[in-house]
Amino acid sequence: MGGLILPAVKKLRIALIALSLVPVLSAPVLAVTQQTGSTGVSGTVPGPAPSQAPTIDIPRNGQSFNTIPITVSGLCPANTLVEIYKNNVFAGSAQCQGGSYSLQIDLFDGRNDLIARAYDDLNQASPDSSTVTVNFASAISTGTPRIALTTEFAKRGANPGSILTWPVTLSGGQGPYAINIDWGDKSNPDLISQPTPGNLNFSHTYKQAGVYKVTIKATDVNGNSAFLQLVAIANGPVQQAGTNNKNSVITQQQTKVLLWPIIVLFVLLLSSFWLGRKHQLEAIRNRLAKGEPPF
Repeated sequence: MGGLILPAVKKLRIALIALSLVPVLSAPVLAVTQQTGSTGVSGTVPGPAPSQAPTIDIPRNGQSFNTIPITVSGLCPANTLVEIYKNNVFAGSAQCQGGSYSLQIDLFDGRNDLIARAYDDLNQASPDSSTVTVNFASAISTGTPRIALTTEFAKRGANPGSILTWPVTLSGGQGPYAINIDWGDKSNPDLISQPTPGNLNFSHTYKQAGVYKVTIKATDVNGNSAFLQLVAIANGPVQQAGTNNKNSVITQQQTKVLLWPIIVLFVLLLSSFWLGRKHQLEAIRNRLAKGEPPF
């Protein structure tokens, strides 16, 4: 009899231990986010990338232009960031609002193949839109490469009250250059005089949390202009954000992994040991009451 009880108790304990591991293996990763003056709990549950491609409804395929900027607009998956590319070069970004987007971009001289791509909060990309081809012939010809503004960041941010810095490269055209930066928060635009092309860093401090449209315009001495529209984020008090080579959000957060799965495992292990021990003692008492040896 005792030979049957002990293996059964061991099997029970092994089964309970296996079950206790399930919450640890299947639990989502949770984190405690700490910022100055606030503490919150946040979690990230990965989901599928956007399956719907954005559209380019304006401009129409085959249109020609001789002035810039031009407006690009269309439909998009909700809660995404739409990026526009011209000849595979990043041209600008806009937040999808109400299922649509709109932004202004400049163009290369000659043919421009435009595509739109949407990114979710995890920087997962949607399929590309259909290609729309337009042409541009500048009304001002100087024989030098056109002035251009480029950046590696379609979206960038900081906490309200902290400095947001945006690296931008100015190239082409002829100096000196006049640069106008509208940060989208109804503050006075920044006006900058730049003698030569090169890598520049533009800085701004947002007072309130929100999503802002940033518009940068640079004009060279000949009157040629370049445009760049971007999305800036002023983070909420406990908002968590990621950083990558295209969409970078700067935060001052400290993340700690919660230990609750380990605590649950420890409690279940103690419970399984107590149940097994109790069952074994009851079996011994029953055998002794019947005058049988305990084992």
